[in-house]
Amino acid sequence: MHYNQDTIAAIATAPGVGAIGVIRLSGPQAIEIVNTLFPSKDLSKAESHTLHYGLLKTPEGELLDEVVISLFKDNKSYTGEEVVEIAAHGSPYILQKILEVCLQHGARIANRGEFTQRAFLNGKMDLAQAEAVADLIAAESEAAHKTALNQLRGGFSKDLHILREKLIHFAAMLELELDFPEEDVEFVDRRELYQLIDDLMLKSQVLIESFGMGNAIKKGVNVAIIGAPNAGKSTLLNALLNEERAIVSDIAGTTRDTIEEVLNIDGVSFRLIDTAGIREEASDQIEEIGILKSKNTLKQADIVLLLLDITTVDAEELKHWNLLFKEYSDLPILWLINKMDKWKEKELPDFIQNLQPQIKIAAKSKENIETIKQRLFQEVMDGKVWQEDTVITNTRHYDALRKVVIALKEVKNAMDNEVGSEFLAIDLRVALQALGSITGEIDMDYDILGTIFSEFCIGK
Repeated sequence: MHYNQDTIAAIATAPGVGAIGVIRLSGPQAIEIVNTLFPSKDLSKAESHTLHYGLLKTPEGELLDEVVISLFKDNKSYTGEEVVEIAAHGSPYILQKILEVCLQHGARIANRGEFTQRAFLNGKMDLAQAEAVADLIAAESEAAHKTALNQLRGGFSKDLHILREKLIHFAAMLELELDFPEEDVEFVDRRELYQLIDDLMLKSQVLIESFGMGNAIKKGVNVAIIGAPNAGKSTLLNALLNEERAIVSDIAGTTRDTIEEVLNIDGVSFRLIDTAGIREEASDQIEEIGILKSKNTLKQADIVLLLLDITTVDAEELKHWNLLFKEYSDLPILWLINKMDKWKEKELPDFIQNLQPQIKIAAKSKENIETIKQRLFQEVMDGKVWQEDTVITNTRHYDALRKVVIALKEVKNAMDNEVGSEFLAIDLRVALQALGSITGEIDMDYDILGTIFSEFCIGK
């Protein structure tokens, strides 16, 4: 069933000049509008999923372009409506001109994400799948692509649907108990419900815990490279990237501002941030600003690579670092003992040996650089294989699952205290509402939908 009676149109390809550009129309008048402009063939009589080559003209006979038309008839399209796509030459002028003519003949300009919103409202996909479309378009790594594709194909939705169906069954049985209070009969086996809730909580908790990894896959992992001046931070950045990205010098304090680059490790994007050297007293005002920026970088970091120059580090410097990182107690720190190629002693000092986890490296000669990459990947993945697991990448889903767990805990507490069925039913409804909000299996507030689809690009 179509939620709207108007026809929308938009340029569906990226801005700029290209070989081909596409104008997309969706709605009850899509074929009629394009038919008016396409004298080569009567599209209303053509089969769905067919291509048609010809000239596009205004009704007055002005030639617009030589085009190929893709036809998707009612309920056999992305949106579940009549969809026509006009592939024209990729001149921005031509595309805009064709769009204007379509608008003059009854279409209106599409809002952000409105094509996908219609697909959701017309039952072509659920809400979690619709949100995955935006993630797929924005994917910048193999991991982000695979995660979004898995969600788009219904992997995440399938898991949630199974959980919700089981919960609906028990909720219905509880409602029966409320309808027949005089019978004093329990329609729900409390032991089975207890077991189901344990299973649901476990599954929900696993998904909740996957959010950290999912968020890292989706947005990339911020890695701050921190250390004293001349500890080798810029050399390390160059070694990790395998290119001369940062200026390297024996003069301390060469880096005065942050340098950011993206490193892809096994499909996951790591945003490496080379910072100015941090020491207790800056030599000038510019260095002081750089140090402040370096400390601010820590607030956005997911992981820290902390470099120690083994040829100069002492217990006092280590005390300085421990003091600095007291306020970042949850931030993973990988201690990198640098310039090992210049270390002539047999063993490291005791205050260095106790630092864990640590990797002994020589950034200049790229010794153990691959070990750093492996460790970064392990830190994010935490032993999980993302290719096979369902992970959540969406904050809205994360919040909803937390509500599910809280509501199910209340159900367990109620059963432990032998509370009446009416109270169990209330908490079960809360859990069902939260689960349903993820996939859109409940009535969604139109403002919420508007917010979700406003993240999309126009034309999708």
